[in-house]
Amino acid sequence: MVVRTSSSPSTPTEALRALREAAPLTQCITNAVVTNFTANALLALGASPAMCDIPGEAGIFAGIAGGVLVNLGTPTREQRDAAREAVTAGTPWVLDPVAVGALPVRTALAHELLDARPAIIRGNASEILALAGSGAGGRGVDATDSAEDALDAARSLTIRTGGTVAVSGETDLIVDATRTARVSGGSALLTTVTGGGCALGAAMASLLAVTPAFDAALTASVIWAVASERAASRTRGPGSFAVAFLDELAAIAPADLDERVRVDTEVTR
Repeated sequence: MVVRTSSSPSTPTEALRALREAAPLTQCITNAVVTNFTANALLALGASPAMCDIPGEAGIFAGIAGGVLVNLGTPTREQRDAAREAVTAGTPWVLDPVAVGALPVRTALAHELLDARPAIIRGNASEILALAGSGAGGRGVDATDSAEDALDAARSLTIRTGGTVAVSGETDLIVDATRTARVSGGSALLTTVTGGGCALGAAMASLLAVTPAFDAALTASVIWAVASERAASRTRGPGSFAVAFLDELAAIAPADLDERVRVDTEVTR
C-alpha cells in the first residue's frame, strides 16, 4: 500500500505520530554492511522496511513504497541498476552519497542520480561538499569538514534539485530553498556504530510518506538526537549502545521531540 498522506508542514511530534499510524513501506537500496541495522531501526521506529534492490523488481517496488532510500555505500552493478529504476517511479526518495568525491564509480552515479531530483540528500559535510563540486570528499565514509563548512554547498544542491539537504555533524543542518534548521544534541557514540548515519537516511525516507521533505529530514534528525542521548546515558560503549539505541527508537514518544533538542530555524531571503 502506498502511503503519502501529507503535503502540509508538520512538527516532529506530528510527523512521528503520523509515521506510527501509517507504518509506511520503505524501500532501502542500501549499503550491504548496514542492512540489518537499518531494517531494525525502521522497525523500531514504526516503519516497514524492505531491502528490495534487484533490477527488474526495484522500480516496481518503488511504485508501491511510501518512500525510497538510495544509499551508495556498496554500489554493486546490480544496485546501481536498481537505483536507476527506483528513482524513476515517482515516489519521494533520499540520496545518501556515501564516500563520494575520491571514488569514481559512486561519484559518477551520485551526479547522475541528482538529475532525478531526490526529495532529500543526506550526508556528512565532506560528502555534501564533494557532491556540490566544492570538495574532494572525506576520508572514506568519515567527514573531514564541519557541517557549517558545507552550508553553501547544501544550498547550491537545493537549488539544483528543488529538494532538501541534510548535513550530519555535531550540529545537524537541514536546508531547503528558504530555510535552514540546526538540530543540536545527540551522542558521539552514534559515530562508533556501523549504520547510524545510513539508518538515519532510511528514517528520512520513511517519513517522506507522511510529511514534506524538510519536515521529514528535520524530524529524523531530532529523533536520532533524542534516542542517541538516551541510549548513551545508560550504556558503556558501542556494543551496548547499538542495542540501547534501537530500544530508544521504539520507546520514544512523539511529545518527547519538542522538549529535548533545540532546533533553530532561519529563513533565507
